[in-house]
Amino acid sequence: MRIGVDIDGVLTNLEQFIMDYITKYCVENHIEYQIGKSNYDYYKTFNITKEAEMNFWKQYLEDYAIHEKPRPFSAEIIQKLKKDGNEIYIITARWLSNREDSVGNRMREIVKNWLDENKIVYDKLIFSKAVQERKSEEIKEHKIDVMIEDNPNNINELANIIPVICYHAEYNRDCMGEKITRCYSWYDIYHKINLLK
Repeated sequence: MRIGVDIDGVLTNLEQFIMDYITKYCVENHIEYQIGKSNYDYYKTFNITKEAEMNFWKQYLEDYAIHEKPRPFSAEIIQKLKKDGNEIYIITARWLSNREDSVGNRMREIVKNWLDENKIVYDKLIFSKAVQERKSEEIKEHKIDVMIEDNPNNINELANIIPVICYHAEYNRDCMGEKITRCYSWYDIYHKINLLK
């Protein structure tokens, strides 16, 4: 089985990082915020401007990309999945990685180093070039059998093509469907992928 694996929100706990660091950023920069219904567009969650969110990422993206720890057991489970004969395709739409300049090159290098340093094995690393983080073209091109994803837009779109393991987050709580399986940990993912087989 070819398993597609997202990075941000799947290999990392992006939701908690955002909560911790946007509130820090807002307090330190005297930006009023009000935490509302969780949304993948984080400026909506915190009721701040899109510009404030972009400035937040300018300040914290590289620190996040280099230092954020992987979710518990993610490397271990991916190794188990490979040992079971599956192929692992890391498919990411990481911010800036689709740029064809020194900024994009740096982010792609950071991603490769992060995967290596955290012992996350894979058969292929794919930087999505798609607009608005859509990954359907990469899924079709590489004949992915199942995708592990957290972005609600991707989950809903990809579920029209293949089964999707939805890594639970408040911002994707409304994603439901016949081809969508919700998971809450990497061991839960392992269990449910084995059920899919």
